[in-house]
Amino acid sequence: MVWLAVTEAPFLDWLIRLYRDKKFLKETVRSWGFMAPLVFIVIQALQVVISPIPGEITGPVGGALFGTWLGLLYSTIGLTAGTLFAFWIGRRWGEPLVRPFLSEHHWNRMSFVLEAEGVILCFILYLIPGFPKDIISYLFGISPMPFWVFAVVSTVGRLPGTLISSYFGAHVAEQQYIYAIALMAIVVALCLPIYYYRERIVRRFHKPGPRKDAA
Repeated sequence: MVWLAVTEAPFLDWLIRLYRDKKFLKETVRSWGFMAPLVFIVIQALQVVISPIPGEITGPVGGALFGTWLGLLYSTIGLTAGTLFAFWIGRRWGEPLVRPFLSEHHWNRMSFVLEAEGVILCFILYLIPGFPKDIISYLFGISPMPFWVFAVVSTVGRLPGTLISSYFGAHVAEQQYIYAIALMAIVVALCLPIYYYRERIVRRFHKPGPRKDAA
């Protein structure tokens, strides 16, 4: 993947700061003026493709900069583009390229995705918290799942979380803290049980399909 080629480059330091420093991220996107939506979309796509960089703050920043609905739109476009590109890399070069960049722990934990072809399982993995969605995007590329099925299901699965992030960021930016705190309380109450039982939920819907030969 791309990140190894730039590990020692100053660009990577700048990129990591971009994803860790909310103020720097907002200032960088705003500085592009009318191009800001496009820049934000690229940033969202990169946080999927370049796995080691954190992306927790990008969704709320999108809401803060563009409002709930435009933030949702731009985030969805960027996340979908990054997810499909990661899928394409997995589909094009297969396990020999993807596996060396995953730790043994992540490979053992997530390798069941290589047999996944069920729509429900894919939807659940992108819906519930606790799964590294950048990694599973590469792994689904090695699975038997058709490209367009994956594109639709992964995008729909991401929508609730993306909407919550945009809503939270928009209301914090407007200093409507009561709405933001109330939303987060509801989300935490709903997500904690799902997060706790995530492995059991995934096993419930995991129906192995025929393994595609590695490229």
